[in-house]
Amino acid sequence: MTTVMTAAWLLSGLGLGFLGSFHCIGMCGPIALTLPVQHLSGWKKMGGILLYNSGRVVTYMLLGIVFGWLGQQFYLGGWQQWLSVFLGLLLLAAVLFGKLMPSMKIGIVQRALGQLLSRRRTGTLFAIGFLNGLLPCGMVYMAIAGAVASGSVWGGMLFMGAFGAGTLPAMAAVTWFSQLLGLRGRKAIRSAMPYVVGLMAVLLILRGLNLGIPYVSPEMHQHTERVFEKCHK
Repeated sequence: MTTVMTAAWLLSGLGLGFLGSFHCIGMCGPIALTLPVQHLSGWKKMGGILLYNSGRVVTYMLLGIVFGWLGQQFYLGGWQQWLSVFLGLLLLAAVLFGKLMPSMKIGIVQRALGQLLSRRRTGTLFAIGFLNGLLPCGMVYMAIAGAVASGSVWGGMLFMGAFGAGTLPAMAAVTWFSQLLGLRGRKAIRSAMPYVVGLMAVLLILRGLNLGIPYVSPEMHQHTERVFEKCHK
């Protein structure tokens, strides 16, 4: 990717994280509300909140490395376009069937998370955030699809990092103010999430179609074609 394309791709990850964070309030809000920071005040409280959220972002970036590497294998094999289209169609199917998050249980992670929360110690905040990032979440799956479509380890890590950064404002606010949105507001946001997922799916499909549209559907193999042209000359 060029610098401009990389910036545009990271902005899409940041936007996905920001919009998805309101969905996260409903899913991960209970954890954020039980963090051992309510007895703190001022910068100490904010520091604890940022420590917790930095744990989540680190987990997302590690996932970005893994799935960015996976996407790189498809890129080297010449399958990245089809992979991008497939991921887009998969997200569209999830929207149509109303299943953004498969029912999964990660018993070990959940038990460890429960033990850390029960200790009520600020020293466990980073670990709580790290484990929270491993819990099943439809929005994280969407971000992982973007990391795979990036086609590189570096791109996958940065995309997931941008996604995590986008979630910070809302997730920090819900802990700081204890209650950010009422039940009606959370329901309204959840009802809007399929449209966000659908938009991401369309962008992935367009990206895979290699239409030569700047930022939306760039030519993925343009550099390779130029190399072949120089070789023929």
